[in-house]
Amino acid sequence: MEFTREIYWNIGHGPATVVPMYLLAAAAFAVLAYGFLRRLKTYRLGKPMHRTDRPLARFGGMLRTMLLQTRVLRVKGPGVAHAVFFWGFFLLFLGTGLIVVQADFTDLFFDYVFLKGTFYKIFSITLDLAGLAAILMLLGLLVRRWVVRPPGLETRMDDFVMHGLLLAILLTGFVIEGARMAVTELGTPLALWSPVGLAIGRSLAGTSPELLLAMHKGLWWFHLVLALLFIGLMPFTKFRHILTTSAGTFLADRGPVGKLTTIDLENEEAESFGAAKVTDLTWKDIFDADACTLCKRCQDRCPAHATDKPLSPMQVVQRIGELAAETPQTDLIDAVGRDAIWSCTTCRACQDICPAGVEHVGKIVEMRRNLVLMEGEFPGEEVMTAMEQLEVNGNPLGMGYASRGEWAEGLGVKSLAEDAEIDILYFVGCYASFDKRNIAVARSFITLCRAAGIKVGILGKEEKCCGEPARKMGNEYLYQSLATENIATLQGHGIKKIVTTCPHCFNTLNKDYRDLGLDCRVQSHPEFLAGLVAEGRLAVDGEPFVCTYHDSCYLGRHNGMYDAPRELIAAAGGKLVEMTKNRDQAFCCSAGGGRILAEEKLGTRINIKRVEMAAATGTGQLLANCPFCLTMFEDGVKGANIEESMKPRDIAELLAERLQ
Repeated sequence: MEFTREIYWNIGHGPATVVPMYLLAAAAFAVLAYGFLRRLKTYRLGKPMHRTDRPLARFGGMLRTMLLQTRVLRVKGPGVAHAVFFWGFFLLFLGTGLIVVQADFTDLFFDYVFLKGTFYKIFSITLDLAGLAAILMLLGLLVRRWVVRPPGLETRMDDFVMHGLLLAILLTGFVIEGARMAVTELGTPLALWSPVGLAIGRSLAGTSPELLLAMHKGLWWFHLVLALLFIGLMPFTKFRHILTTSAGTFLADRGPVGKLTTIDLENEEAESFGAAKVTDLTWKDIFDADACTLCKRCQDRCPAHATDKPLSPMQVVQRIGELAAETPQTDLIDAVGRDAIWSCTTCRACQDICPAGVEHVGKIVEMRRNLVLMEGEFPGEEVMTAMEQLEVNGNPLGMGYASRGEWAEGLGVKSLAEDAEIDILYFVGCYASFDKRNIAVARSFITLCRAAGIKVGILGKEEKCCGEPARKMGNEYLYQSLATENIATLQGHGIKKIVTTCPHCFNTLNKDYRDLGLDCRVQSHPEFLAGLVAEGRLAVDGEPFVCTYHDSCYLGRHNGMYDAPRELIAAAGGKLVEMTKNRDQAFCCSAGGGRILAEEKLGTRINIKRVEMAAATGTGQLLANCPFCLTMFEDGVKGANIEESMKPRDIAELLAERLQ
């Protein structure tokens, strides 16, 4: 016998079925289109932004992310359940599409049937198992949402409606199959290829054929209406993310990770800078609210939220969406809240984990820009003082600019004004130039370079702060002023290669300065030193020791550099005991986003929480790669009363003391 089945069994394939079916489908898709056109009108409130370059690469990335669920699977548990549900439902969607193609196209016009034989058997069992997996995963997710109720997971009316529709669609599909099989397939070899339908069919075996036929037909139409109702409701509920999340992946920023937009401060047509209203943001910023799935992953990863500060990246995005849809002229900053805006450390933990590609950090920085550039507002007097010092002395610490190179006394390092013949320029940064604790790191780095035969030069008093803390605080004018001076100095000396021991300097010079004309190679010190070790130019003692290591946000999530520091630790003989939050999940030290300049007045202290994670490893040694992190950890171990048992150090210090 031929393994196949009659597609419109008991329903009929005449005009009485096809016409109302396609009219209902047309109505559902018309409502879908209307809903998204309304959303599109809302997006257009934002400023223009070009996000459609390299369309083939974008489309490929979108398909890969969607079909493989790569970003969803980064969170175990609910991520796995969601991915399996997606794959199950997606297979059912494809299967339904194949049925429609055969019934209403190939069979109707060409008398060609492809759902038969071995292909049909595989098709049948695949859809059966896909439907079962989708139901089980959906039930698990419903239990999580309605019974377990994780803190911060919002449940709205549309969750109830749309989850109910999904479950009803899946269940009615199986009951329809079971009713058909109870009449046509029980006891046949084909029935074995639909195990779930077979089980339901057997449970209905005692029902009269007349009742089964009536139940089958009624449920068939009910199932169709449910599916089309779900489609029509999508743009009016958060389930619009089924389409907008994929679109968000297509529209993702494909430039350098974490790079901020550079404001044209000389634009005479600009009425204001930064974002005071949602209309000051881009259309992508508004679109992100629709792409957001309210999964709260960003909130769960946010160090500010984890330490009881009034910042939820998820709520920032949602407030933007609500204002855009309802009252776009409302003050955005008041709606989001100043304390929330200033609490961000720009660590990118939120963006890194977001399955929808939502860009949180740029929105917050735009609001800061408005507060600083238009209102002259900072989160505290100490920040305003630091900004004044940046203007006067080129550093936020209040130290005279002329003393910037004094840290290098006795090391044989000269400024470029004294000797321009160098292998690399060491861009020192403010903390390694003036802060006693971090000067030790700078001196260790020079020691390592000399041991490797690298001739290093510095700018000395010609170097100014890279401007990163000012920029992340929203002071774009001061940042561009500092950056322009530094770039002119670097270009004047013809610099080709820069190494820095500060990830904030590295990120700023390597990405942000490009917009202002810098064109030279920039490396972080872990990457540079790892290269020297690999080349055999730097030999370190491999005597065993135990430590833990902190992935700084600006070397890690902002630049994806996780292996080089670990390679250096291993080369020095280190046995690394990872903290529970490491690599791309690393917990911020609290100093990013310009917060190094501000007192932490709200909630508990982020740096103490991080050093407690380090202490839990039981190693006694916390290695870092960033002067901001090191500063925060030195303060944190004191605040946590563990300064005797936990010693923060930079990787350069470790290597310098283990030189062979």
